[in-house]
Amino acid sequence: MHLLKFAVAWLLLPCAVAHAANDIDMDKLSETKIALVEVTKAGSPAKSFVAATLIGAPVQQLCTLIQQYEAYPSFMPNTTATKVSYKGAGFSIIDVTLGLPLGKVKKYRLRMEPEVAADSCKIAWKLVPWAGLKPEETLVDTTGYWHLAPSKVPGKSAVKYVVNTDAGPIPFGLGWIADSLSKDSIPQMLGALRKRAAAKQGLSVP
Repeated sequence: MHLLKFAVAWLLLPCAVAHAANDIDMDKLSETKIALVEVTKAGSPAKSFVAATLIGAPVQQLCTLIQQYEAYPSFMPNTTATKVSYKGAGFSIIDVTLGLPLGKVKKYRLRMEPEVAADSCKIAWKLVPWAGLKPEETLVDTTGYWHLAPSKVPGKSAVKYVVNTDAGPIPFGLGWIADSLSKDSIPQMLGALRKRAAAKQGLSVP
């Protein structure tokens, strides 16, 4: 049943993307703004978001940066540690540790699956079991993907980020912790990725 839940969430995710496509115009992205749309299904315990922005770096450079999984603590909010526990043909398994407010810690394991072409890059992830973790120590579910494509402006990439996360039971009055895992952290993360890409080119971002 647990695996079935993961499969259903993974299959439903494209529905959220299709809905958001009507709300984010990928031809009108800005290097100074981040478009963020919530696509959470009514009654769902999971939070779903789609975000997009323009980053001044080629697709393949950004694709490489996002696949540097052990560097995630340097630009992923709340991420205190990442470890590549397995690298196979076409995918990697990474272990992630989050340090949340009030001393709360969450750990989870992701299967990362990149699809890289000459002019595009998609990096999808889904939660996989991590034996030994108690339910309160991990997430109920998280799935999503990055999609990178060349923009109409040479040397710049249109970046889309899609995520669906169920953080599990949150104590009354602490719902903002769930927001810190998604809604609040997404703009921070994309902004940090923008600065990281600029630094690789010897540039700076205000």
